[in-house]
Amino acid sequence: MITITLFTKSSFMDVERKIRGYLEKSKQKIPYQLIIIDIETDPALLTAYDARVPYLQVGPYHLSWPFSQQDLSVSLQAAHDRKMNLEQTKDPNYIVQQKRGSLFSRADRFTLWFSDHYMAVFNILVALYVGLAFFAPVLMRLGSRGPARVIYSIYSPLCHQLTYRSWFLFGEQWFYPRELAGLDGFQTYTQATGYAEQDVLQAKRFIGNETLGYKVALCQRDIAIYSGILLFGILYSITRHRIKSGPWYIWLLLGIAPLGFDGVSQLPSLLTYLPDWLPLRESTPLLRTITGLLFGITTAWYGYPLVEESVQDSRRLLLQKRAILKQTAEVEQIAD
Repeated sequence: MITITLFTKSSFMDVERKIRGYLEKSKQKIPYQLIIIDIETDPALLTAYDARVPYLQVGPYHLSWPFSQQDLSVSLQAAHDRKMNLEQTKDPNYIVQQKRGSLFSRADRFTLWFSDHYMAVFNILVALYVGLAFFAPVLMRLGSRGPARVIYSIYSPLCHQLTYRSWFLFGEQWFYPRELAGLDGFQTYTQATGYAEQDVLQAKRFIGNETLGYKVALCQRDIAIYSGILLFGILYSITRHRIKSGPWYIWLLLGIAPLGFDGVSQLPSLLTYLPDWLPLRESTPLLRTITGLLFGITTAWYGYPLVEESVQDSRRLLLQKRAILKQTAEVEQIAD
């Protein structure tokens, strides 16, 4: 039996009755099951179908009102012929599709739940990721060095953790820059630790001490990036996902370009045996924070609305599947 799905809403009751009349005339020739879905029951359905209702889905074929009795008959016959052919040839993809469509699985229920709460999940995960990086120096301060070092080890493959590009807590300064950064009034990394700036491995290993404080497990730029993502994620959730995706050129000009220039231009300063004429520079905590925030915010602005489109497409299909299974079960119960 062919499944026909009618997407409609309360303001189209008269048109719905007319469509039902069309369907009744075809029922004797080709049996079908009619599923009616009110698109006003969920924002995902309303967004997808509001401009097209009343909207009829006849197997793989679609009709938007207005359409005629003949249009419906042609679509119904084509859907019937296609179904018979797939069943006779035992098409494996069709069999799998029918099997999946007959059950609303745990994966379906989880996906439907996730489609409604995914931004809360994302925001919590990003907040935990940033928060745990700050928890490491807190644990060091409290004397729990073992758990703190576990956190530093977890973040180590994800961030360079260079001391002179990291924030510090509980110490004399919030940061200990390289001399090349040219920040007057601050102890430099070498002055504070006695280590050479060119020893990158030592700068990565050094966590801190009671006098200097303890470094955050993520560098200044990474903290800014993920904080920017979190800030936009919170704003996106507050506005109920109504913000449209940012233009790609804004992401490129404000997000990628400043961060790329600021990050890449300081790489030669970490190398040795460079010619004297090569200009060297070291960024500052302020520049790392600004470029990181811009990248994080614009990346989330560009990406989250695209994720929303994909999630809502999945939600729409699952809501349709659930409605079909529910109404089918009700019909079978009445028949019994």
